Parts: sequence; structure tokens; C-alpha cells
Amino acid sequence: MLIPPGQNQSWVSEFILLGFSSDPMTNRTLFSAFLLLYLSSVLGNGLIITLVCLDMHLHTPMYFFLCILSLLDMSYVTTTVPQMLVHLLSRSQTISFAGCWLQMYIFGAVGLTECILFVVMAFDRYVAICSPLRYTVILSWGLCTQLSAGTWACGFFFSLIHTFFTMRLPYCGPNRVNHYFCEGPSVRDLACMDTHVIEMVDLVISVFMVVAPLSLIVASYIRIAQAILKFKSMQARCKAFSTCASRLTVITFFYAPAIYLYMRPNSSYSPEQDKQISLFYNVFTALLNPVVYSLRNEDMKRAFLKVMGR
Repeated sequence: MLIPPGQNQSWVSEFILLGFSSDPMTNRTLFSAFLLLYLSSVLGNGLIITLVCLDMHLHTPMYFFLCILSLLDMSYVTTTVPQMLVHLLSRSQTISFAGCWLQMYIFGAVGLTECILFVVMAFDRYVAICSPLRYTVILSWGLCTQLSAGTWACGFFFSLIHTFFTMRLPYCGPNRVNHYFCEGPSVRDLACMDTHVIEMVDLVISVFMVVAPLSLIVASYIRIAQAILKFKSMQARCKAFSTCASRLTVITFFYAPAIYLYMRPNSSYSPEQDKQISLFYNVFTALLNPVVYSLRNEDMKRAFLKVMGR
């Protein structure tokens, strides 16, 4: 739908999200698969939040940050997947301009907050392994609260900049977004003006919010690896390296697609490939986080058995 701002030009008032397929049978299959992934992600992350809140033994900085990560992951998938599920079964695949604005902002805010939170969690593990005797002194509850508030503030602030510059572009048609949600690069591709300046804004934000945090995470895990090598027990070393490897795998699944999507020129935009890549850091990462970070953890298992025993 187009609304006329003047005599010679019209602006779109809604977008059409093309999703993955136009075939009804394929869409029903995708609906079942994505519904299962969504429910698994929400239940897994919801379980972590519940256990951390109910078990006093989990009231530590590490589980405090894990609880925030689970909340972010639940928000992440809930911002995009429920609407995608509706569109898979519905004939109408439209989203209003304001709805697209809001979805892009919340998705970006949660994603950027998670980028910073991964750094905080890496710092938490660095202090726990490299300075175990000073862990509770360094990571006081006051500092944990400040770090948490800072991650949320940075995420929502930089997402506002990204969304504002993207959605203030003139969109005068077509309005068909080749994606399953309103992601910045996909919507920006429909703008009827040069988007070079907006690409540069996204590049700067990505450097500050993606590349810099990833560099700090890598530096933290290098120091952690050096500390692990000093462990006398081979079993303890293997267990620690296994935990670090699984966490770095999840971090890679999250950061690599984000770097690819937001730090490349618009000329290399590939809609079909981008939709598949987005699934990794949107849906699958949110599903993997509970398994890698918490459900394999012995403390979490004990807390679960304790709660179930009630």
C-alpha cells in the first residue's frame, strides 16, 4: 500500500515479508519445524531463568549473567518467530511501517545487548579461572548490576541509531521484503536513494558493538587457556578446555553471521542466503545457549532435581 506525500512521489505504509516459500505444503512443514524450535528455545531458556530464581545456590555472578542471556534469547526469538509462524499459515504477509520499525529496533537492541553480554560473561570466566580467590571481591553485586545495566543501555542506544537511519530512508515502492522479518539490510535494499551513508553508519556500529567485543572475548579466552594449561590435573584441563570450546562455538555461531550481514557492502546483498544465515544467530543460537551454557552444568542439574523434588 502506498500513501502519497506529494504530487510526484508515494511512500509505502506497509511491507510484505516474503518469507521462505510460497508453496502451502512447504510452509506447513516449515511451520511445524520452526514451532518446535521456538517452543524448545523458550522452554529451555525459561527453565534456566526459573532455576536461577528458585535456587539460592545459583545466586552467583555467573548464573546472574546466564539468566540475563536466557532472557535475551527468549526476547530474540519472540521478536521474529511468532510473526513468521503466522505468516507461514496466513495468506497475508504484511507488516505495517510502524510495526517494521519496532521489530527492527527491538531485534537490534536485543542482539547488540547480547554482543556486549558475551564480553561480560567472558570477563566473569576470566576472573573465576585466573583470580579465583578474588572472584567475589572483583565481581561484587554492585559491579554485576552496573555491567548488566550498561549492556542493556548500549544495546538499545545503538539499535536506535541503526533503526532511525534505516527507517528514515525514502521507501517509495516496491515494498516486498525478501526476508522473514524486518532486518536492516533487507529493508534498506528497498530504499529509493543511495544508501552508502547508512552502510557506513552500520559499519561503525558493527566495529564498536561486534568486532571490538569479539576481540575482547578472544583475548579473555586466550588468557583463560594459558591459565588452564597450568592446571596439574589432566582431567581438569580436558574438562575446562571442553567447556571453553563449546562456548566459543556458540559465540562463533552468533558473531560470524552478524559480521557477514552488517559489515559488507550493499552490492553483495543476497536475499536467499541472508535468510538462512539469519536463522543461525536468531533461532539456532538461542536454542544452543541453554544446552552449552547451563543444561550441561552440574549445578544446574542439581537445582533442577531439587526443584522437581519439591
